[in-house]
Amino acid sequence: MNVTLQQVAPADIEARSMEIITQELGDRRFPPEQLPIIRRVIHTTADFDYADNLVFSPGAVKAGIAALRKGCTIVTDTRMAWSGVSKELLKERFGGGAVCFMGDAGVAEEAKKRGITRAAVSMERAAALEGPLVLALGNAPTALIRACQLMEEGRLAPALVIGAPVGFVNAAESKELLLGMDVPHIAARGRKGGSGVAAAICNALIRMALEEDR
Repeated sequence: MNVTLQQVAPADIEARSMEIITQELGDRRFPPEQLPIIRRVIHTTADFDYADNLVFSPGAVKAGIAALRKGCTIVTDTRMAWSGVSKELLKERFGGGAVCFMGDAGVAEEAKKRGITRAAVSMERAAALEGPLVLALGNAPTALIRACQLMEEGRLAPALVIGAPVGFVNAAESKELLLGMDVPHIAARGRKGGSGVAAAICNALIRMALEEDR
C-alpha cells in the first residue's frame, strides 16, 4: 500500500488541521465571531456542510460568551456531550460548570411514570436551576422540543440554546422550532448534529471567552 503521510508533530496536529480547514473554506467569508465556532465544529466532524448548516441568531455568540464569563451552568442532554465540554477551564476561569440529568434515577423514574423521555424531564430539571444557563443539546429532539415549550411557558430562560439534535425523527423539526424562538441560539439546521457538535460549540465559546482576558 502506497500512502504518503504528513509529518506533523503531535503538538502541531490541531494547528495543522485548522490550517487545512481554512484552506478548504477558500474565499468564503463569515462574520468574525462565527468563524471560530464553524471551524471548531468542522474540526470535530470533518464535515464542511456545517459551514452552511450552522445558524446563528443575532447576538448569539456575544450572549453565550457573556453567560460563560458570568459563571453559567451548561446543561447537556447526554453524558457524551458533558464529557466533551472543557469543564475544568470553565470552572477554573469563570466559576461555571456543566451538568447532565440523563443518568439521574429520579429522572428515569419520572419519565417512565409519565410516559415521556428522560431528555424531556431533564429540561424540566434544568428549568429549576438558578443562575445563567446555556443549553447544549446534541442528541435528543425531545429535549429541544421540551425546552422550547418551557420557554414559551416562561418557565425557562436560557442565555443561549445550542440546538444540534441528530437523527431522522423530529431532529430537523425541533431545530426549526428553536429557530422561531425569541432566544439567542446556535442551531445545526437539518438532520446533522450530535453530542460532539454541541460540545465543540461550547468549547469554541469557552476559548473565545478566555481570549477576552488577554
